[in-house]
Amino acid sequence: MSDMRQSLLRRDALSAAKEVLYHLDIYLSGQVQNNPSPSVDTPTLELVEEFILHRRMSALQELQLLEIMCSCFQEQSRDAVRQLIFSALFTLQGNQADESRMALLGKLVSMAIAVGRVPILECAATWLQRSHPVYCRRLARVLVDDYCSLLPGSMVPTLNNLSCSCPPFCCQFITAVTTLYDLSTEELTPPVQLLQMVVSWIQDQPRLVLITLLNTPPSSSQPIGSLDLTPLAGLVRWCVKAPLAYRRDGKQDLANGTTETELEAGPLFSELHLSVLQVLLLLPGVLREKGLLGRLALLQPDQLTSLISDLSGLLEELNPLHSDTQTHIQLTLDRLAQALQVSMAAGALLCSREDLRALCSRLPHNNLLQLVMSGPVQQSGFYPHIHTPPLGYSPRPSPLGPHPSSHSPHPSFPSQPFLPSMAFPFRPSH
Repeated sequence: MSDMRQSLLRRDALSAAKEVLYHLDIYLSGQVQNNPSPSVDTPTLELVEEFILHRRMSALQELQLLEIMCSCFQEQSRDAVRQLIFSALFTLQGNQADESRMALLGKLVSMAIAVGRVPILECAATWLQRSHPVYCRRLARVLVDDYCSLLPGSMVPTLNNLSCSCPPFCCQFITAVTTLYDLSTEELTPPVQLLQMVVSWIQDQPRLVLITLLNTPPSSSQPIGSLDLTPLAGLVRWCVKAPLAYRRDGKQDLANGTTETELEAGPLFSELHLSVLQVLLLLPGVLREKGLLGRLALLQPDQLTSLISDLSGLLEELNPLHSDTQTHIQLTLDRLAQALQVSMAAGALLCSREDLRALCSRLPHNNLLQLVMSGPVQQSGFYPHIHTPPLGYSPRPSPLGPHPSSHSPHPSFPSQPFLPSMAFPFRPSH
């Protein structure tokens, strides 16, 4: 290895980086073929850091390096080798090279989206699944800045096609952006262009949201501190918090009490909310097939606790006596109630009725939420009784069907339709 290093030192930066990539390809191809547990040794990682991550390059050389890397991944036919090369380049090592890794990763994934390099996006999806959310959010921020801020609208066809060309990446990207944009401040409210793209993806392919779950063996465990298996918790948080968050951030009300941004984003959040409920209805079959029905909570009780705490904070910031604010509050609570009842019926939320009442006790009165917390009698045959113990929680499930609120929603947030596929009777709330 020392001879190779000496040879690389005599080359220019781009030529040396290209040679290291070639060496990685040959070395890891041999590892995959001859070793049941292929891995990258320390000397090879040191070459990557010295000649790819630390060498100074001009902007032109960096662009050429990205093109070479795109070709390298595209031409390598074995997924296992591609994943190992990607891991050698971008797995965070906890050292000074990590900043360079993240910078290069953001540029490579951004280019892969632009030129349609699916093998790179598949590797990036795996990276997102295995990395700490802090770094996942950093990558998501780079991509949102590139495609929603710097080039809004210019890449719409390319971005829309991603849901068909690489669903695993789209699923992980949605999970990352829902943790990045938590609506806690105006700056952390998802850009309208991002919201449009997410809504389009999920409407075109509802099961996209479940791709990571579908591709994960039931016996495997997620790395500690990694992203959720699905973006469902984050999407529910978006839909529920949006009416209050936009009310908080509104700078100038229009004649009907809405804000400029709210008029544009409101209908999108309504579409997203309906899509999320429809995805939840797909869950029982998926969880049953994997032997996880009643044992895996995709909406964790602590996530629900955090959401309700956020809602309480938003309510304190707003003037609840204002009639327009009341409309927003009731819409938020309607959405929360619908998400809770469908999640519990679908087996995504394993939470007792008593715990639910305790959690929601701080929230204002809402007819639909009261109905959810009291709960109608379960109709036999809606879903099978569950006898296996849950993973990490002891449920006493009592499924609920969706129910529209009696409150007239805000014009920019259309009402959510009743879902006839849920097997519970409709009871008016007035």
